[in-house]
Amino acid sequence: MSTKTARAYPNIALVKYWGKRDEALMLPAAGSLSLTLDEFATTTIVRVDDTVAEDQFVLNGAPQSGDSLGRVTRFLDLVRSMAGSSAPAAVDSINEAPTGAGLASSASGFAALAVAAAAAYGLDLDRAALSRLARRGSGSAARSLVDGLSVWHAGDGDETSFAEPVTGPDMRMIIVTVDSRQKAISSRTAMRLTALTSPFYQGWVESTEASLAAMLEACRDNDFSRVGRITESHALRMHAVIQSSDPPVRYLSPTSIAIFDEVVALRDAGVEAYSTADAGPNVAVITRPDDAERVATALEQYGEVRIVSAGPGATLIDTPAKAAE
Repeated sequence: MSTKTARAYPNIALVKYWGKRDEALMLPAAGSLSLTLDEFATTTIVRVDDTVAEDQFVLNGAPQSGDSLGRVTRFLDLVRSMAGSSAPAAVDSINEAPTGAGLASSASGFAALAVAAAAAYGLDLDRAALSRLARRGSGSAARSLVDGLSVWHAGDGDETSFAEPVTGPDMRMIIVTVDSRQKAISSRTAMRLTALTSPFYQGWVESTEASLAAMLEACRDNDFSRVGRITESHALRMHAVIQSSDPPVRYLSPTSIAIFDEVVALRDAGVEAYSTADAGPNVAVITRPDDAERVATALEQYGEVRIVSAGPGATLIDTPAKAAE
């Protein structure tokens, strides 16, 4: 029996991932760039135990079944095939962020599971290989293996689609939690619908590649203003293409839009801040470190506000004594 514990943090994309070109390998239609946070961690314990009959998965204290358990089991099957093992595992995971609310809990969840499961089954994988493995559980999890800013390469196959670090300007992110409930339509479902039905999808893919190239250049130049402009524009494009699906999917709420408008007003008043939002109503705003408190105060009227910084990539931590027994 082997027990390992890992902790991972969510990442918020500044150039968004939306759409796959290969569902089986979870290969993205285009590359993306994100910031790994230092808040909303997922901590996951994996206990490999050949005395239990089948995999078990507990999330935030609640035993899981159905699709939730199925996703974990399929991921563990991949790890077992790499390790040459057939032993079941018990997985116990705690999400500090709301699950399925557009705060990248699946990214931190599968990044933590990848690191803990690989170690528990005796695999010795480098950071790029762990990023590739995490990608198979949730595409954006590939980026949560990396500290701070990271680029996830679309690649030309499994071996070349992974995330690696990017240097860029120092920034803070203000997370405004508008609604912590689980969203009605999962990102995975909406992503498929967009690719299948939106007349603008191909344009989205092509423009994302152009946005990523521009963002990488802005990061190399340490140009926060350009990073911010690309971030906000790309977020609005993503939500526009999602809403062009048939039937339409809308993640942004009136409050979300009000936050985007408030941030524009802040810029008009001389405070540089730029909005983004993943597939949910909650909004993230990037700003220079010295302006973070002012921006957070302006946004408190819209929901729970938290200032976050760049955080660490997923890593092993000491396994709690009780879990290791």
